Amino acid sequence: MEKREIGNSLTKGLSEAKRGAFSRRSVLTLVCTLGATAPFGMFGAARALTASGAGSLSYIPGEPLICRAAASSEELQGPPRQLKLAWNANAACTVAAAVAKERGIFAKHNLDVEFVNFGGSTDQLLEAIATGKADAGLGLALRWLKPLEQGFDVRITAGVHGGCIRLLGSKAANIDSLESLRGKAIGISDQSSPAKNFFSIYLAKKGIDPAQEVEWRQYPANLLALAVDKGEVQALAEIDPLPYLWLKEGKLNEIATNLTGEFADRTCCVLAIRGGLTRSEMPVAAALTRSILEGADLVASDPADAAAIYSGYGGRGSVEDLATMYRSHTHHNHPVGATLKKQLLLYTDELKAVNVMKRSTDPAKFAERIYLDVLS
Repeated sequence: MEKREIGNSLTKGLSEAKRGAFSRRSVLTLVCTLGATAPFGMFGAARALTASGAGSLSYIPGEPLICRAAASSEELQGPPRQLKLAWNANAACTVAAAVAKERGIFAKHNLDVEFVNFGGSTDQLLEAIATGKADAGLGLALRWLKPLEQGFDVRITAGVHGGCIRLLGSKAANIDSLESLRGKAIGISDQSSPAKNFFSIYLAKKGIDPAQEVEWRQYPANLLALAVDKGEVQALAEIDPLPYLWLKEGKLNEIATNLTGEFADRTCCVLAIRGGLTRSEMPVAAALTRSILEGADLVASDPADAAAIYSGYGGRGSVEDLATMYRSHTHHNHPVGATLKKQLLLYTDELKAVNVMKRSTDPAKFAERIYLDVLS
């Protein structure tokens, strides 16, 4: 009753059209702002709402001030909110979404999520999200960061897991270390692949020039192991499940993954949501983010069940092999807040060092622009 009276008093005297536009969320936002303003004035409220710090949301000129905690924790009311989530059903790293759908996590958060299996370029995927053809998407940070330089209205809200990128070397060619790759060829599925981007960074950190001291040769993903067998390349870099399954055959050495050394806690797969949705329906963005992270937790706690679900969506490999593969990932580690923002900053800086990102891109400002905390 009290909420209804507040809403009526704030909209009294407005036209019917304007009254309809003055949503419950708008009332909540105004009440929060007024409450924050009382002790120290409007400018103090603005400073409080835009203060930098772990998990804080920077104010974007032209956007309304938002009472973040109330908005993001608000349970969704009414019929299930329909959303479209773009993903690649063949990519093992997107399994958290399938688990969230099949185990009722989306429904628990009052979401009705339709999967859009997207096979186009990353630029097209991000454009589809930015323009509302999809509401969100799952993908690999090291594939998305370069296209995000273009300014797509898409915000990353969570890291989902790490560990699905592998560098494998030919046993027949005695490729068992980074040093043994000098002067050799590495097979990749495309020149902008997250595998190439990551291992370019990794090689550079170990003192090997990824542009001059190795050669990158492109093949269809499912033919990479054959290219190694034929001696056309001496190593391959690709995302799971294929490299994990090839490793089991015994002809290849695992040289490194994207969890090796200093990267042990880094995320690779991220969730991104269209900017318009985060601005107009923060509780929906929060519910979707929570659902994906809860799905990831289930992958970590029951990888066999996750493997069975992934197989049902056309995933390659036996359920037993896939379950073992998921145990090698870090689905329990899904950074948000200041932790994820720092990882995005580090990746950006590292991609600049290997000439993937523009030299003019400021890593800190870029990370601030593309990340949004919807859970605090």
